[in-house]
Amino acid sequence: MSHTIPCSCHCSVKIKHLGVKKGDNVILQDVTLTANHGEILALIGRNGAGKTTLLKAIMGQLPHTGTISFFNAQGASIDRPRIGYVPQSLAFDRSTPVTVADMFCANRSRLPVWLGHRQSQLEQVEKMLKKVGAHAQLHKTLGSLSGGELQRILLAYALDPIPDLLLLDEPVSAVDRKGTGVFYQMVTSLRSEYHMPIILVSHDIGHVKKYATNAAFLDRTVVMQNTVDKVLNNPVVRETFGLDAVGGNP
Repeated sequence: MSHTIPCSCHCSVKIKHLGVKKGDNVILQDVTLTANHGEILALIGRNGAGKTTLLKAIMGQLPHTGTISFFNAQGASIDRPRIGYVPQSLAFDRSTPVTVADMFCANRSRLPVWLGHRQSQLEQVEKMLKKVGAHAQLHKTLGSLSGGELQRILLAYALDPIPDLLLLDEPVSAVDRKGTGVFYQMVTSLRSEYHMPIILVSHDIGHVKKYATNAAFLDRTVVMQNTVDKVLNNPVVRETFGLDAVGGNP
């Protein structure tokens, strides 16, 4: 899912002193974080640490204190960045007759999907699906897709049009091992092609070590942001995930 602002590419996002409260409950406090262009920043932490809340704040879905700023390669501010988002899963009625083509064309047109799709639209959608190896699913219904196929469709949807920033919220939690590898290979390829910053929420330390370029450990605030190895060797992080999980020795 993404907004419709021209892609500036080489975007960076800077978060300063961000806070989110729900009633009297402090969910995030004094979060300061940077994600630069071409970077896959893994956001890690225990359940309830505020990772998904932070993504929602970045997308403008939650009120917050502090600032979230976007800049292009020249350091100029981007006032209305386009943000692509891939959730853990998509909640929908699997008996729905809506096809992949319907979903994409509805995003590209104000006309009802039952009026049909222009050939030019279908060609553009197929081109986008080819980027994630999912063009064979163009006319399939959403309910007939496997977990891995659906996540690839959601990735393509997040890239339509190409965003300034891509957010991935545990995108492979319902995908098998083969599908997980394919998904992350596509993500790293897209990073190389478009140089957009990618913020990845993941509980899988193996994925973080293999695919991320940097990491930030969140526990209602950013405890540490650095290279993946340095963050995973932080004593607090090692204790949170267990020594075996981060591949360290006592």
